[in-house]
Amino acid sequence: MMTLQGDWYNAGKQMPRQYVCGYCGSTVGPNLGYLFNPAAPSSGPEPAILICSYCQRPTYFEGDDRMPAAPIGVHVTLLPDSIEALYDEARLAGAMSPTAAVLAIRKILMHVAVEKGAKEGESFLSYVEFLADSGYVPPDGKGWVDHIRKKGNEANHEITLMSESDAEEMLTFVEMLLRFVYELPRRVPGVSVDES
Repeated sequence: MMTLQGDWYNAGKQMPRQYVCGYCGSTVGPNLGYLFNPAAPSSGPEPAILICSYCQRPTYFEGDDRMPAAPIGVHVTLLPDSIEALYDEARLAGAMSPTAAVLAIRKILMHVAVEKGAKEGESFLSYVEFLADSGYVPPDGKGWVDHIRKKGNEANHEITLMSESDAEEMLTFVEMLLRFVYELPRRVPGVSVDES
């Protein structure tokens, strides 16, 4: 990343841009922010800082890149603390560090399996089989778990970098799995939930 030479100047009106705020998760389209006045003409995209119209925090833009990036996927409620922490970590990493996100997703499956009764210290394949054989994976979902296993193996054992679309694909499935295993059963009043 290049060093900027110039000055930021007073917040004012500018062309609105719709985005998901990396702080509060709201979809916003603010037109208030800071423009950059370069010291010399530049061939690159003009940087800007927009102020979220919901939480009032700044997001830095340089072309299509932005900081902080918004987490990928949707928040899932009623998760055990360790699984929620891993899922949030994977969502945050998805846009900026997709290989790390895929590795965290692999770890989520391990945590879910152990939390639901699998033995610790087993192979990742045994955790995948445990989830499928114990009914925690929806019908026809074992292929997805196996897909995550393969992508996780690529990220973990090979000199392969994952893409943002890889991370987004994995997060979509894991979100569904976490809803199926934790959130949906806990939302039905009077239904006991297995707390293995």
